[in-house]
Amino acid sequence: PCHCNHLLLVYAGENDFEPLAPIMATATKAARPVIVWFRNDLHIQDNDVLLEAVKASAGRIVPVFCFDPRQVGPEATSRCGEFPKCGRHRARFLVETVQDLRNNLRQLGSGLLVRMGKPEEVLPQLVQQVSAAGVYAHQEVCSEETSVEQAVKASVGVPLTLRWGGVTLCHRDDLDFGVNCERLPGVFTTFRKVVEADVPVRPVVDTPKLLSPLPETVASDLGAIPTVDELCSNQPALELDERSVLHFQGGETTGRARVNYYLWDSDLIATYKDTRNGLIGGDYSSKFSPWLAHGCITSRWIYHEIARYEKERTQNQSTYWLVFELLWRDYFRFVALQHGTAIFKEGGVQRKHIQWRNRPGDVSAWIEGKTGFPFVDANMRELLATGFMSNRGRQNVASFLTKDAILDWRLGAEWFEAMLLDHDPCSNYGNWNYAAGIGNDPRQGRHFNVIKQGKTYDDAGDYVRLWLPELRSLTMPHCHAPFAAADGVLEEHGITLGREYPKPIVDRLDGGRLPLLNFNARKPMKTPGHMKGSSAGRGGHRGGSGSGHESKSKGKAKGKNKRGGQRVQTGW
Repeated sequence: PCHCNHLLLVYAGENDFEPLAPIMATATKAARPVIVWFRNDLHIQDNDVLLEAVKASAGRIVPVFCFDPRQVGPEATSRCGEFPKCGRHRARFLVETVQDLRNNLRQLGSGLLVRMGKPEEVLPQLVQQVSAAGVYAHQEVCSEETSVEQAVKASVGVPLTLRWGGVTLCHRDDLDFGVNCERLPGVFTTFRKVVEADVPVRPVVDTPKLLSPLPETVASDLGAIPTVDELCSNQPALELDERSVLHFQGGETTGRARVNYYLWDSDLIATYKDTRNGLIGGDYSSKFSPWLAHGCITSRWIYHEIARYEKERTQNQSTYWLVFELLWRDYFRFVALQHGTAIFKEGGVQRKHIQWRNRPGDVSAWIEGKTGFPFVDANMRELLATGFMSNRGRQNVASFLTKDAILDWRLGAEWFEAMLLDHDPCSNYGNWNYAAGIGNDPRQGRHFNVIKQGKTYDDAGDYVRLWLPELRSLTMPHCHAPFAAADGVLEEHGITLGREYPKPIVDRLDGGRLPLLNFNARKPMKTPGHMKGSSAGRGGHRGGSGSGHESKSKGKAKGKNKRGGQRVQTGW
């Protein structure tokens, strides 16, 4: 039997929005348009802000999206690692998403203005051009985004209306945690129990049937959508890698198609809990996250689709588990609201001091997938080539960076921000806080043994050999620990450590508690990566230096997994 009494309450209040037809019919021609400022909510279906703006203006909206040079473009770099803030993978997905949004708005009779520039500079000009009565947008929670909101509010000259919308499964106003979630439970399990007991999931809102044409003052100047090369002119070109688990294409259209495929066309959701730790192929997990991160689809709509699936097809622990993960996304967003800039700082939400090592060469080895630990390296090379990495992989590479190499977690978070298709600051930085032992993890010192994890979840070595061609001829168990192979094994396959494949950058795991073994003798290896060194040198972080005011664990921590690490899964 399934014990999945999850969030089946229906929002009991009246729909916040009146039918559109009477509003349109009674509107006067003198109604002033309003601007809909699209941000990380690039969809027209189940969009609270869009519908409210349509109601306020009788359909006379002016949709606009800004490519903010502080977030995407050659000048947008991270603070600690000075990585691009938006790499080519995510830039491509964003460009495709904006194009899809423009197409969808055009089908409703409107269009999408696209501007290159800071919103606090673009929007006041647009207000003047169209004589707008106000600006509508979804509310964000992280420091860089909220600072833009404040700048827009100060410069735009008309009311700025911000709404929470459907970005989370549970609406903030339906929670009893305070306006800024100051009473949010410090542990996910407590949060989950509260919301599953009595917090409703609001219904999906209507999609406008028809919009007024854009004002003549801007209709002929929609603005070109920049190319990926223009946005990433300082980054090397990338080609589609045939080993990618999926060809992720941005946009609401493809996002909804993915959900329909995973639920209705394939019934894959019914076995999700059993397959979610996979590594190869498109079907082992939902892979909704890139579309969720860009706001192509909403958690709320997915929830109601799952509820419908459970009613019409089957309800089991797999269907529940996907809702469970959506709650993790909620939780990290509320954590970001509660802790403010702390999630970006070295000490995280715990304000904890850890003596990080300062070894730039080891950081580069981790980034390039050349650490000498095949399971880590395979995952990092997949990320570099495709912009995606499995949930299992993310937990392991994060644990390795912070618990084995003892390197500043912010470098890992910033690299993920640059590379991941599905980056959003709440989930990414919340997860890295968790992995580094400075976040909302009730268990301290959580560590993943990357050798045992590889042997467990890649038990035939197929994943490692897929992404590490230099090890393709090695069989189990040597492909997961070539440094431990007996005399002659590597030579037989033409492999010399340090030449075809790197030597391990550390000689022990888990903060020095687990020494590696030499190739021939039962004694610790001597490598350049012995865990001694100074703390991380470069400072700086997304949230600044002041005090603070989203694959997160997928399930309860259930102790040590005898097959190599903790069972708890962060829901990156």
